[in-house]
Amino acid sequence: MKWVTFEAGKGVRTGIVDGDSVRGLAAGTTLEGLLAAGSLAEAGEDARRSPAQVCALDDVRLLAPLRRPPSVRDGLCFLDHLRGCYRALGRDETLHPAWSAGPAFYFANADAIVGPYDDVPISPGSTMFDLELEVGAVIGRGGRDLHPDDAEQHIVGYTLYNDWTARDHQLRDMAQGIGMGKSKDSAITLGPALVTADELEPYRRDGRLAFGLSATINGEELTSGTLDQMDWTFGELISYLSRGTDLPPGSVIGSGTVPGGCLLEHVDTEDLADFKRWLRPGDVVSLRGEGLGETTQTVQPGIDVIPLRPRE
Repeated sequence: MKWVTFEAGKGVRTGIVDGDSVRGLAAGTTLEGLLAAGSLAEAGEDARRSPAQVCALDDVRLLAPLRRPPSVRDGLCFLDHLRGCYRALGRDETLHPAWSAGPAFYFANADAIVGPYDDVPISPGSTMFDLELEVGAVIGRGGRDLHPDDAEQHIVGYTLYNDWTARDHQLRDMAQGIGMGKSKDSAITLGPALVTADELEPYRRDGRLAFGLSATINGEELTSGTLDQMDWTFGELISYLSRGTDLPPGSVIGSGTVPGGCLLEHVDTEDLADFKRWLRPGDVVSLRGEGLGETTQTVQPGIDVIPLRPRE
């Protein structure tokens, strides 16, 4: 099934895509609530048999399928993305052994989620705004201390995920050394749908999902790749994330960036500030995924920074 959250003149609703229509459930039903209750499959059948609202897909405004998930974590599972960033920055592409010891991740801002067609303002004060082409896996059955061979079975479905990033703010975050801060705080795109795992099984190759992914800016392709390029699988990532902690239903787990899927990897200047392709107001960013659909968003100006009191 393809689950969506939408507006069609009667408030925000949750439902399923059925051909060219959307079959909505009763007001107050949320995807987060259905996942927490373990009733997603039953609710899907209810939407097919007796929907509370039926609309043409073209007549609804699609929002993020999960508007406020219980948590969002973003991994870095495509190591060629990291090598590409190092190469663009003029650094040695040899990775520290830590990158082979376990998948990296950080906690992202669950309050910053935006929909697949929402405008996205540049992070306040940023002049080096970037996109990141990713896939989000959504936990359906919660768990703790999961085995890597079984952890993928806890994924209910997948969605496109854009980890918008202020690279100039990221330089300061990295200098402070305690993790991602304002560089990753302004927007995360999810959508256009939560596509259940069974719908994507036709894309499985040699035991791994291998659907195609691509990103464009103003219609020009930035990169393309496939999900099976991940060095750390979603099963391994989720197993690692669940060590000693609960992963509740509805948690969103980002794959990390598909190689070439951010502007930082394409920097061709010694000084990052001199790079001419950072996102600017009016740029249109689209992500596409086989079986997942497409997001299309326009970059808007950011607000001015409210200054803090300077320190000696």
